[in-house]
Amino acid sequence: METYRAFHRRSLEDRDAFWSEQAKLIDWHRPCDQVLDYSRPPFARWFVGGRTNLCHNAVDRHLEARGGQKALVYISTETGEARSFTYRELHLEVCKAAAMMKALGVGKGDRVIVYMPMIPQAVFAILACARLGAIHSVVFGGFAAASLAARIDDARPALMVTADGGSRMGKPVLYKSLVDESLRLATHAPKKVLLFNRGLDPNLTWVRDRDVDWKNAEKDISSATVGCEWLESNEPSYILYTSGTTGRPKGVQRDVGGYAVALASSMKHIFCGQAGETMFTTSDIGWVVGHSYIIYAPLIAGMTTILYEGVPIRPDAGIWWKIVEQEKVSVMFSAPTAIRVLKKQDPSYLKKHDISSLRHLFLAGEPLDEPTHKWISEALGKPVIDHYWQTETGWPLLSAMPGVEKTPLKMGSPSFPVYGYDVRLLHEGTAEQVADGEKGVVTIQPPLPPGCMSTVWGDDERFVKTYFGGFRGRHVYSTFDWGIRDRDGYYFILGRTDDVINVAGHRLGTREIEEAVNMHPNVAECAVVGVQDALKGQMPLAFAVLKDPGKGTSTQEVMETVDRQLGAIARPKAVHFVTLLPKTRSGKTLRRSIQALAEGRDPGDLTTIEDPGALEQIRQAIQEEKR
Repeated sequence: METYRAFHRRSLEDRDAFWSEQAKLIDWHRPCDQVLDYSRPPFARWFVGGRTNLCHNAVDRHLEARGGQKALVYISTETGEARSFTYRELHLEVCKAAAMMKALGVGKGDRVIVYMPMIPQAVFAILACARLGAIHSVVFGGFAAASLAARIDDARPALMVTADGGSRMGKPVLYKSLVDESLRLATHAPKKVLLFNRGLDPNLTWVRDRDVDWKNAEKDISSATVGCEWLESNEPSYILYTSGTTGRPKGVQRDVGGYAVALASSMKHIFCGQAGETMFTTSDIGWVVGHSYIIYAPLIAGMTTILYEGVPIRPDAGIWWKIVEQEKVSVMFSAPTAIRVLKKQDPSYLKKHDISSLRHLFLAGEPLDEPTHKWISEALGKPVIDHYWQTETGWPLLSAMPGVEKTPLKMGSPSFPVYGYDVRLLHEGTAEQVADGEKGVVTIQPPLPPGCMSTVWGDDERFVKTYFGGFRGRHVYSTFDWGIRDRDGYYFILGRTDDVINVAGHRLGTREIEEAVNMHPNVAECAVVGVQDALKGQMPLAFAVLKDPGKGTSTQEVMETVDRQLGAIARPKAVHFVTLLPKTRSGKTLRRSIQALAEGRDPGDLTTIEDPGALEQIRQAIQEEKR
């Protein structure tokens, strides 16, 4: 592993020279004056003074050499549609979207909320924002109106872009009605909504003077050419909201230049994607994986990227491998949950299609268990690379790097720290580094490398306090994940240290779910914990105290309340009614003890508990569920 070690060491010891070389992988309108400005810890500014544009790097710079090559392939097994766009065609569509937005008053620095299904127009809208220097904030279509409203009020957008609906498992998911409700709830609603009508909602209603029909608007600007806004490297490119422990989502703010360099570099050193090849990432554009590895990174690398609307088992469990065969996919990226879903299907589907073009399958989103890692590796006969990162980092933090050195893979391990990341495993209390084989908090010694979050949108203080305030007197970035490093230097991720849970790769704050449960009129208080789940990694489990137990409140009613507030993605695995929650004498709810009981573990030190009978109720409720 000497090549990897030397590469990683140089990225930390000679940052300026290392990242100057990586910066050559993208186009700059103006080169930077300074590679790194770390004069205000923990805020890192990369490629200071350099001017570039993400849309130019993803689209325009390829027009001359590969204008006729496929850039975007859209496949929907939900509607049966399939379409592809060359780089030249993608450029035209993005320019039209940018012209429409411009006509609606969107300019540099304005925020645009994108609440869209997996359709090409979502990609056009996102790239159009980048082209104009507007800041996009994509919200996952599974979130309910109240969650969408909270993000609208934080971002204060000039425009919202949406569609009448999406589809999942053949059933329509109506976006427009959720948008209408969210705009009624929001205090800072945008004046205009740009809507792409797919014909999925027969009862679609239009709000006069607010809603603009995409298809009508683009008729007027069919030959529009909109130039790229050249942005200083550290200006914001997008906001992506992620769950926090307080119940209030955090707007992760990303820059322009550092992000472009990090993605271009990762395609070369980690994903090994070459210009002219095809990448298939099975995520949703509403998550960071979709931003980085469906849209920006493959296009920056001059690849063809696949936008897939559908599930891994419809029309059958071979659909992904059929796409790999048809499109000659060389790099694929998915999540452990999806692989666990496939594990339950007929294994013959894994052998039905010619996947000889595929070099690697990358998996991330939640910890990958060793049996699943081993099963999919053997079933495909291809290297399966587990890697680990977060919304906040924007690109991998731990991974094998076959573009640097082909190191051996260990099942269930995301291998090693990626170049640019100074990873330390620290004791939660003392902040001392742990020994090999000992559990510690996965942390990064700043400065954070290019591509990582630059701050929390509109709240520098929250950025510092949340991410760098865990170890007194020291600026150390905490991932809030436990990890272990073995004697060979391989890392293993064990799970969260805080009250955020990972449901099938989607991060959800237990406090957010508690607030949603508490919205039920007959719930006095509740506690939500994340418990291990064989398929999804973790699931929320709720324990609620009712105001009036005689009212006959059902668990289904509580579940539906959560659906309305947050969306079905946050629905608890179960809701148990108890007469009191286990608390300390100072009033703190013993969530870790509840979680331990739910997972069959020792609840730990209970000397401060106010009423031991409360924990006994939790134990009985869990036993009842198992029966």
